[in-house]
Order: sequence, then structure tokens, then C-alpha cells
Amino acid sequence: MKASSIIFSLAIVLSSIVLGHAVINRNRPQGTINETGLGESNFTSDLIVWEGNFSRESKDLQTAYSNLERDRESVTSYLVSKGIPKEQLVFNAVITNPQYQQNYSNDGRYMGQTFTGYQLSQSLQIESKEVEKVEKISREITELLNQGIAFYSQQPRYYYTELESLKLEMIAKATEDARIRAERIAENSEAKLGDLISANMGVFQITGQNSGEDYSWGGAFNTSSKNKTASITMKLVFESN
Repeated sequence: MKASSIIFSLAIVLSSIVLGHAVINRNRPQGTINETGLGESNFTSDLIVWEGNFSRESKDLQTAYSNLERDRESVTSYLVSKGIPKEQLVFNAVITNPQYQQNYSNDGRYMGQTFTGYQLSQSLQIESKEVEKVEKISREITELLNQGIAFYSQQPRYYYTELESLKLEMIAKATEDARIRAERIAENSEAKLGDLISANMGVFQITGQNSGEDYSWGGAFNTSSKNKTASITMKLVFESN
């Protein structure tokens, strides 16, 4: 009985020592080195999306539609002659808007409105990997004015089809940059860089080259510039021994 009491007492003492040591290790502050790396890459867009629209007006709906149909045939012929495959021409549905004139008396009182006719409009979109060709056409499309077609061209939008591969490449660059920075900090402080604790990716940004464009907290995504710069940051946290 006495021996059992002694063994039980020793067990309590040893348990206290082990638990106490565990608490001490758990609460010991762990040295860390935090560093952010940057990955950047310049690239040229390989996909262009260009849109434009044309319209016709007439008091008679059928006349307006017939004129718009002739314009569409002329636009198609013009673009095909410039080297755009017909299957790349995407014409959207015709939009019909009744037009009214607002009437007022000499003293400014509203006197109702008068129907003046219909305005029919149709938009066109071209998506192509022949960036330079479509770019040139978007600037020369005003030639259609000589045919009596009021074609309004929008600014082309530029994209990159290998963006996911580029993003992975930049993540690798940013990670390596952060690791090198952390190693230098450890070396300068006479410490040793330990295991990686965590890695957090920052916001992915795409801006126009030499545009002075601001970065955004939500991530900028430039589509107006053909030549762009993509960037991403990686924040790494290492153990420091």
C-alpha cells in the first residue's frame, strides 16, 4: 500500500514536470521573418475585340429596316475585302427606337409630343488574334462614310489568351523574390532562415505599359492598351533560428 502511494506520488510529480515543460515550449515566442516579393512581366496582347454600330432613321419602319439591311451588306463586304473572314463578323439583333419631338408653347408650357419616325441600329463585334489587322481596320472604318453609312467605331479591347500560364510564372517569380529577400534579412541579422510557415498571394494587376495607370485594391485589369504589364505579390513568413 505504501509502495503504491509512493509510485502514485512520483507519477504526479513527473506529469507536472512534463506538462510544465509543454506549456513553456508552447508559450515560447517563435522568431519569424516576413517578406513580400514582387513578380512582374511585360507582354503584348494576342487577342483583340472590336465593336462598332450603324443606324438608319425613317418615318416608315419597313424603309428603315431595308436601309439598315443594305448597310449591313455594305459593312460586310467592306470588312471581308479588308481580310476579315465572314464567320468572324458577329451582328447583334436590330434595336428599334421610336423617335418623338417634344412640343412646347411660346410661354414654355409642355404641349405633348409628335412621332417623327423610327431609328434602327445594329452593332457588330469582331474577335480576332490578328491584332494588327483589326487595329488598322478600326482606324480606317470611317471610309464607310463615303458610302453614306454612319458607322461609329469603339475603341478596341485587348486581351491575352495565355494569362493563366503567365500568372503561374509570376507567382514563381514573386515567391523566389520574397525568399531571397528573407535570406538577406536573416544573413544581416546573423540568423538562420527556417521552414516556410505561410505564403499569401496578393492582388493580381494588369496595367498598360508606360500609362501611369494606378493600381487598385481590387485588382486593375487594363483592356485599352495592347502592351501591358502584369504583376503580383507574394507574402512569405519563415521561421527564424
